[in-house]
Amino acid sequence: MAAQGLALSYNDVELDPGYSEVHPQQVSITTQFSRRIALNIPVVSAAMDTVTEWEMAVALAKLGGIGVIHRNLSPADQVRHVTRVKHHLHGRIDRPICIDPRERIEDILAKLDRKGWDFRSLPVTDGDGRLAGIVASTDLDFCLDRSRTAADIMTKHDLLTAPPETTLEEALAIMQRRHKKILPLIDADGRLQGMYTWKDVRRIKSENGQLHTVDAAGRLRVAAAIGVRDEDLNQAAALAEAGVDALVLDAAHGHTLDMLEALRRMRAHSCLHEIDIIAGNVSRPEAVDALVNAGADAIKVGQGPGSICTTRVVGGAGYPQVSAVYDCTQQMYCSAVNDSILPVPIIADGGIHHSGHITIGLAAGAACVMLGNLLAGCTETPGEEVFSQGARMRSYRGMGSLGAMQMAADGGRDRYHQGDMRKLVPEGVEGLVPFRGSVADVLHQYLSGLRAGMGYVGASSIFVLQQTAGFHRITPSGRLEAHPHGVFITKEAPNYRSPQQAAG
Repeated sequence: MAAQGLALSYNDVELDPGYSEVHPQQVSITTQFSRRIALNIPVVSAAMDTVTEWEMAVALAKLGGIGVIHRNLSPADQVRHVTRVKHHLHGRIDRPICIDPRERIEDILAKLDRKGWDFRSLPVTDGDGRLAGIVASTDLDFCLDRSRTAADIMTKHDLLTAPPETTLEEALAIMQRRHKKILPLIDADGRLQGMYTWKDVRRIKSENGQLHTVDAAGRLRVAAAIGVRDEDLNQAAALAEAGVDALVLDAAHGHTLDMLEALRRMRAHSCLHEIDIIAGNVSRPEAVDALVNAGADAIKVGQGPGSICTTRVVGGAGYPQVSAVYDCTQQMYCSAVNDSILPVPIIADGGIHHSGHITIGLAAGAACVMLGNLLAGCTETPGEEVFSQGARMRSYRGMGSLGAMQMAADGGRDRYHQGDMRKLVPEGVEGLVPFRGSVADVLHQYLSGLRAGMGYVGASSIFVLQQTAGFHRITPSGRLEAHPHGVFITKEAPNYRSPQQAAG
């Protein structure tokens, strides 16, 4: 493609069907989000204020992907969203939220609501960290006098406990045998060292729980977007304290001195050594080299392909997405061995309108795809729900849109280097997308399309897809032939939108 001076988008190419011994339901779609974070599905939700807050991040992590909390939030609110994801599901809780025996019930409930915590069973510890009792959700529910203290209502006799080295499997067996929903872990001196809860342990050990994207402690994984200014290092540290698994250095143009210096600062910060750092966005191979050498754990590729992005029109710069992904991954393919994904994964960000585009993006070399438009209509998004011409819709806007940049100087403006400008120059638009239901239902359709595409190519895994897939360029007539034609569609399919609908 490059030799001919061509740069191609998703709608310009198709994959060659090949001999296959692979059934679509047998293919593996496990992959990497970054160096140290594995995914069971190759899907990441975009860091957009109408796509990803804690609800979407929770839902996607349960399905095997990961969400990136957007940064059009106050620093405290962004930390709160990360905390809600990390506290939603636990394996072993190493640092349980504890209460003092003297705390009043009204103060305990107020703190739970203020922090956004949805659990209601809490260990009670004394000043030395020794377990004094348990306040369960039923204790709180039946306490009508909110001026009473934790010591008044807690269970303090016949407490079920276990030693700190208790495994998840052992905890499940103990709680099941004793019919207890909380298992504190205490050392020989009676000090609390951790805790298991029945709801979370059972969920993790269930069949669906095996698909969850979780950390070593069994908590759901989540990423968060931040900027590249000096002061963003403080926010990175706060997010690390909240348990964030990855930070996404978020800029419309990632091949800049600001980005490289921010990467080096964060790589050198002691509290970020165990956190993967993703950098972007870029679209050329030399940019990938620069970001990898500066310490990036994954690269976000895509400049201008999104359905609500006007960067290429406003600025005249960008690169069609399939060529961008292909060229950037070719730069690193020599390091991919033993049926593994690239050591520094490429995330294809933007331009995907159909499930077939996911297959093409992965075949071009991406380890996973970042979705905005396809997820924006889901129940779990923060976008406003409206009715337009009798249809149920959700708001969706680019982070370079006027509304997003006006909302918070630390978010949309900074991403497009307009933090100090009084008169903003948008690089995105605001619009509506059809309501599509739950993210689980939506991704069932799109991932089934991916599996079908891999079956047509004969690829048993994403790595094999990247090694064996062949592309051919299609003409406008070929593209028209690929879509339903010569008929009036009388019933919409859950996995298909016409080119006019897909274009917005």
